[in-house]
Amino acid sequence: MKGQLRLVNDTSPTRGATPAPPAEDEIFDAYSQAVVHAAETISPAVVNIEVSHRAGAAREGERREGRSDGSGSGFIFTPDGYVMTNSHVVHGAKQIKVTTNDGRQMQAELIGDDPDTDLATIRIVANGLPTAPLGDSQRIRVGQLVVAIGNPYGFQCTVTAGVVSALGRSLRTRSGRLIDNVVQTDAALNPGNSGGPLVNSRGEVIGVNTATIMPAQGLCFAIGINTAKLVAGHLLRDGRIVRAYIGMAGQNTELQRRVTRFHGLTVTSGVTVVTLEPGSPAARADLRPGDIIVALDGQPIAGIDDLQRLLTANRVGIRLALTILRGTAKLEVAIVPAEAPRRS
Repeated sequence: MKGQLRLVNDTSPTRGATPAPPAEDEIFDAYSQAVVHAAETISPAVVNIEVSHRAGAAREGERREGRSDGSGSGFIFTPDGYVMTNSHVVHGAKQIKVTTNDGRQMQAELIGDDPDTDLATIRIVANGLPTAPLGDSQRIRVGQLVVAIGNPYGFQCTVTAGVVSALGRSLRTRSGRLIDNVVQTDAALNPGNSGGPLVNSRGEVIGVNTATIMPAQGLCFAIGINTAKLVAGHLLRDGRIVRAYIGMAGQNTELQRRVTRFHGLTVTSGVTVVTLEPGSPAARADLRPGDIIVALDGQPIAGIDDLQRLLTANRVGIRLALTILRGTAKLEVAIVPAEAPRRS
């Protein structure tokens, strides 16, 4: 009848209502699928590396009949057999043997290694090999899922999972080297994991696993893949890295928005000076712990990777302007980089 309302059974959700959270089994299923996808994507490119040293030349391992043997991990990043790993895995090795995921064993050649970043490139003679896709370590966020793949204690292609615990760490190795801009994770690593990939949920390598702190649990570290790509490029071209050196250790630091606006900066982060080497170019330039580097020679510095890219061989002995933030002031100091000392 006219003027009467008809009630309809409306089962649609109320507008603006909060959707029901996903069920617990759905969350864990998604987590499992992410780990499985990462492992299936990268595992074919992960290799086991065994090295032999003359007695007295090795850094790690067990001595046997005048030699010292050790092992580690690596991953293939080109189909013609170039493999990325840690410098401490292969440095000083007289013989390097690689076992691929499908069980093939091959002798490998050391292309070059860089102890300053604990990275190395070796090559096996083969073609059409599975490769690990490389990601972007600048996009890493604290708390994101990561998967570590390696060969701990010789157990091939072992997969562990965790999260990114922190970014911008500095790590001093047992040999005294200081590695900057390191990714901290709680994905379990053990002896033999060194040189293996740290992978995101999309199946991209975002770091090279390098160290753990013993006997602590859940304190594991990886070198960002952007640094690794830069180093590998130089090693493939020259077999070694000649870089300028200013003699400081630093870590990435986010800048407050009001600071960037006040000083008219084009970057939202910089490199905080943590320590200085006595007598180094940085010490002679009167840099101080706590200074934040935001530019070198007029080029913006947003992080350690930017600084490393600019400290190239052609800047050795050249007077450069280093822009820093010290307290509330923006200053320019003159610095003359030296050639980085070779490390044995």
